[in-house]
Amino acid sequence: QVQLVESGGGLVQAGGSLRLSCAASGRTFSSYAMGWFRQAPGKEREFVAARNWSGTITYYADSVKGRFTISRDNAKNTVYLQMNSVKPEDTAVYYCNAGLVNLVPGRYWGQGTQVTVSS
Repeated sequence: QVQLVESGGGLVQAGGSLRLSCAASGRTFSSYAMGWFRQAPGKEREFVAARNWSGTITYYADSVKGRFTISRDNAKNTVYLQMNSVKPEDTAVYYCNAGLVNLVPGRYWGQGTQVTVSS
């Protein structure tokens, strides 16, 4: 079992930065690929970024490539999403996920954290 708790969301102006954190419980954290997804009002949840269990491979949605960075610290059981040059269209609830396979989300989700980007 893995429990995930996100933090770091909030209100930010367009062009600004924000860092999301996802703290995981469970001794098997380091064996899971970790990822971030987001869901904007009226839209389906979509993939944002993922990092494999060893942290050597990363994947990004085209919409965030070059602006967002996913990282993980297995010693702290935490995965991060650094968001730079944010845009109003980045406004969404951001969810942490554990256990992705081929970018398909695993069964472990956090509760989500709201990110709002003002123009």
